[in-house]
Amino acid sequence: MRVAVTGGLIADGTGSELVPGTVLVEGERITAVLPPGEPVAEAEVIDATGNIVAPGFVDLHSHADFSLGASPAAESQLAQGVTTLVAGNCGWSPFPITDLETLRAGTAFLDPKHDWSWNDLAGFAATLQPAVNLALQVGHCTLRIAAMGSAERPPSPEELRTMQDLLRAAADQGAVGFSTGLIYAPGAYASPEEVAALVATAAECGLMYSTHIRNEGAGLPAALDEAIAAARAGGARLEISHLKAVGRSNYGLVDIALEHLDQVDDVDLGWDAYPYTATSTTLTTRLPTWALAGGALLDRLADPAERARIAEALRADDLLSPDSVVIASLPPGRYEDSRGLSLTEIAQRDGVDAAEIVLRILESHQAAVSVVNHAMSEDDVTTVLEHPRTAVASDGWIMDATGPGLPHPRNFGTFPRVLGHYTRDRGTLTLPEAIRRMTALPATRLGLSDRGIIKPGAIADLTVLDADKIADKSTYDNPWQLSVGINHVLLAGQPALTNAKPTGHRPGRIIGL
Repeated sequence: MRVAVTGGLIADGTGSELVPGTVLVEGERITAVLPPGEPVAEAEVIDATGNIVAPGFVDLHSHADFSLGASPAAESQLAQGVTTLVAGNCGWSPFPITDLETLRAGTAFLDPKHDWSWNDLAGFAATLQPAVNLALQVGHCTLRIAAMGSAERPPSPEELRTMQDLLRAAADQGAVGFSTGLIYAPGAYASPEEVAALVATAAECGLMYSTHIRNEGAGLPAALDEAIAAARAGGARLEISHLKAVGRSNYGLVDIALEHLDQVDDVDLGWDAYPYTATSTTLTTRLPTWALAGGALLDRLADPAERARIAEALRADDLLSPDSVVIASLPPGRYEDSRGLSLTEIAQRDGVDAAEIVLRILESHQAAVSVVNHAMSEDDVTTVLEHPRTAVASDGWIMDATGPGLPHPRNFGTFPRVLGHYTRDRGTLTLPEAIRRMTALPATRLGLSDRGIIKPGAIADLTVLDADKIADKSTYDNPWQLSVGINHVLLAGQPALTNAKPTGHRPGRIIGL
């Protein structure tokens, strides 16, 4: 199939100025970038007049491995111009599986719609036929569960070797990275030495190391040092996930963090961020990690002494911020009418304090509760986005256009929000630079030289957008709204979105296979 994308201004992904021209595609690759007006014979024409022609956007931080199988059309992603999702982040991946019950419990907050019919990366990948590309990482929490369950202790030498062997097996089957989520149990139980040993194994396999670091509050600098030390010792490429500072008392700390990261010159280092002042995660992250040990949280909540101990720890935690933590989604139960309410509002309704309401909500909903936490400064978000080494990423996992609950707007609007609100409206970035942060920069972090760029020989993953109209529509109160302004999306030369409508084709691939 021969396709000519004509009439538009080309943003090639490198940050260079926009230039008029025609992008010629034959089969799955770009064969030429032609001057404007040069005739092209026997080609299907996509008229991009008045639009920007860019590489397809690469999302370095997604949890789509828990949603794409059930929602392969990926409507929310195509509406953002995303062609490649990197999953297996924050220490969680749906493989390898040796203890399915524990893994399902640990990932319940992601609401996976899996049949769990596999045990490794290859088996999982064989179940997918998505409309977008997917690059898979293997998660540390999942490896730990496979080797030693939810135990709150160091691994034995044999258990560590098991994790390393499973990591190598995933690399052999096409994994592009290894990730940690050091605020999540059981990953939080790992010592820096355990993490460093696994990072070294990942480096031996040529994998990127992505990390949701151990602390994003006052301990941010020390947590960054831990990640850098592990990457330095093992020789790994390091990706700091969704760089931010959480909690009002920590506003401004990103300036110190960025200055510190800029001084590191002996580690292949990068980071990503999303353009919102709220985080989203599981409500269990509010708890002390020992409360989750052994997967026995619900048993502890049923024990009066243990319950009181957990409540006491919550009351002593300045970062609980009940006014800012809003229920996003949860399975059926006592508090299912509380979506969109803060912990403070729910606590007042029940006549109890915030610590007690956290415990009541968790025990009533199998501890599978997702929240949105309004915990960051707009100035900090802008500061991180302004830095030339920041890649844009979503930290999302919703693939559908409609659904239940109140998921974070980043699932639907991350990339158009940067291009519309921060670039066109506020001038935080220039348009070519904003596109670089979504294309060539993340592709380079992945080690991909033929994606994220418009040049002859590159894979023809392309996004055609209207820079005047592109906008995110999703809000915290009404999140289920697709972005606007993306008119065409091609994956390997195949149309996935035409005239802002999904084509129904599923040309996505599992990168690395």
